Amino acid sequence: MSRSRRLVHAAVGGVLALSCTVLTAPAQAAPEADEPVGTVRLVTEQRVTVDYPWAGASGFQYRPGTTSVTTVDYPDAVPPAHAGPDDLASGTDVMTTRDGQKVVQKHRSTGATATVTIPSGHAYRAAVGWSVLTLDGAGALHVLRAVDGTDTADTPVTGFPAGARPVHYRTGGSVSRLAIVYVLDGKTSVGLVDLADGAFRTYVTGDEATPQLAFNDRWLVADWKAIRVDAEPGTEPTALTRTDAQLEAVVGDQLLIGNPTFVVGGTEAALTARSLVTGASNTVLTSSFGGIAPTMDGGALATAGPSSLDWNIHRITLSDSGGLTTTKVARVPAFATGVQGLAVAGGELFLYGTTPGASFRYNSFQLDATGRPAGPQTRRSPAQNPTTCLTGDAACPQLEALGDGRVAHLWTDSTGQESVIGVGLDTTTVVRVPTDGDSGGRIGGSTGRYVLYNGGSGTQRIMDLPRAATSGTTTLSRDRTAAAVWGQTLWAPGSTQGAVTGRNLKTGTTTTIATGAPCTPTDIQAVNTWLYWSCGSTAGVYDRATSRKITVPADHGPARLADGFLLRENRATHELLITDFHTGTATTRTLVKLPATDQNTGGSNGRWAVDRFGGHIAYLNGTYGEVSIVPSGVPASPLAQMEAQAHSPSVIGKAFPWSPVWQLNKPSTWTLTLATASGTVLRTLTGASTGAAVRPAWDGTTDSGAGVTGGTYTWKLTARPRDDQGPDLTLSGTMTLG
Repeated sequence: MSRSRRLVHAAVGGVLALSCTVLTAPAQAAPEADEPVGTVRLVTEQRVTVDYPWAGASGFQYRPGTTSVTTVDYPDAVPPAHAGPDDLASGTDVMTTRDGQKVVQKHRSTGATATVTIPSGHAYRAAVGWSVLTLDGAGALHVLRAVDGTDTADTPVTGFPAGARPVHYRTGGSVSRLAIVYVLDGKTSVGLVDLADGAFRTYVTGDEATPQLAFNDRWLVADWKAIRVDAEPGTEPTALTRTDAQLEAVVGDQLLIGNPTFVVGGTEAALTARSLVTGASNTVLTSSFGGIAPTMDGGALATAGPSSLDWNIHRITLSDSGGLTTTKVARVPAFATGVQGLAVAGGELFLYGTTPGASFRYNSFQLDATGRPAGPQTRRSPAQNPTTCLTGDAACPQLEALGDGRVAHLWTDSTGQESVIGVGLDTTTVVRVPTDGDSGGRIGGSTGRYVLYNGGSGTQRIMDLPRAATSGTTTLSRDRTAAAVWGQTLWAPGSTQGAVTGRNLKTGTTTTIATGAPCTPTDIQAVNTWLYWSCGSTAGVYDRATSRKITVPADHGPARLADGFLLRENRATHELLITDFHTGTATTRTLVKLPATDQNTGGSNGRWAVDRFGGHIAYLNGTYGEVSIVPSGVPASPLAQMEAQAHSPSVIGKAFPWSPVWQLNKPSTWTLTLATASGTVLRTLTGASTGAAVRPAWDGTTDSGAGVTGGTYTWKLTARPRDDQGPDLTLSGTMTLG
């Protein structure tokens, strides 16, 4: 069996994006398309390393990876007011550009400019502030600085050892000094050039060919040896205790150490500070690595945060007491990543895509009642092993959002054998249901705890993923036919033409409906009171609430039933078509025109998905990792219960609370009251549904914190529809403890 992985993105990576960005015009959306209410972009969780092309007194520039440079202004910056080459201190806000033998310097805050012309025979080596360091043909070093804005003054560097060979030039937390690493007689040494007069002084001689170093106007630390810049000549540097981390910067009297080469599993790298006066150490930033660097004004910049969704650049400065102060100054956007599958249910958009380590994971975005993104990207599963895919799959993996905060998808191993995987209630639990060696299957219409699997062998399985399950079971096996599951009912063709029979999966009772179909349906879908049937060339919807029989178009497929409407894709024109039949008459219009560049060979869960528990539609808009959301505009059905797991516990407590689940047909906010048999209210719980499922937990205590004893208790659930369409839903029951 030939297999391949089909990716559903249309562009290459390397695009930067915020994890939740509401846009008004998605890429490639056709003029006739409905206006999306929001657009989100799936991003990798990997925190990126940044570098700083420039870091001055008024702001800085940063570049994540190989992407473009972003400039950030400090909102409270007070850069030096006097600016000019004769004022070295004001160089902390100078930006430098080089064009051949000319170096153009601009004081960013005041706009003052100067140009340094590099003499013939000199080679550019480094620049900081108003100063430029060059090396002439004879091996002598020079400090160049502009005079009157255009003329160039040349100050020869004095004190540099005869015969020494410069190998590295380093800038640090100063505009008055520049470090040079040189080799002489086989030994490597580090010194500083005083840029005011060109005087060079060697401070540290060591054994490392490329020593780590950091410095400011007070201290030089090189090869884990520290010395005051103003120390008397002949003073020996102080040896520091080495770590496996890097010397990053010196701020005041504090040495910043970060980016360790080894981190113990389960911990995060941290940026620490060690006092060069007392030796005391403390943590400056937790979860910090990558972009750490000194700034020209004697401070530092460092990246830190728990993930790419909260990855920030912090400014580190010296406090009045001599300690360090950290301030968030920029949020680093995460990298966009490709979408391999999408689903939407109960006001939540699920996106399946790559994460670091070549694994896959579900992330989600909460949507408000209008479909607008209402929160950031949130992890909704552990890392998933990639699945192999049938060649030409409509979407891979096959996935279905169940409407209770979970997603089920079809996982295929290397031999082709399949399992149904359920995730979503937390970031660690995976529920797996094997198909007993079946392969080439599909996930059909599934909701809540029940997943419909159509095996390639011809066997149809109803898999049960009940409340708090860590493993699922097959509750029913039968010959494969057209079928759908809604709530706790399996709908399948009846014994006569056009008949559809509903089987209660808990009680086994059945009911048969005459849909008016002129055939035995080849496709059946169910949402609320709507039953969709198709015979291929003809299709219709039967409303179980009113017994209406509605003819709907069958010219394009595949079709996807939602609450009061049908969604289809015209693969020739790339139009996504919506047929509204909630009034009893079907009317069709173009909802959106999908990108002409094909991303996937199939419809639902590949290029687009529809919320059967709320009515919103999500689609890939042609921009890498980006999904747009548009509402259907069709009124939703009233709030109703689809299925419940409200068992009666024998005992209850904080370690084993009563945790019922009421699966509703759309999102709600809810109130649950617990009372005695005589009606005295003991406890009131409130919350919002998980997807469209109400999932409270009562630990057996009253509102005052007292515990309850054995006996009969009553419960009453009042759910209010989040979309404010229709009345509240009230359910009640009893339980007996002890």
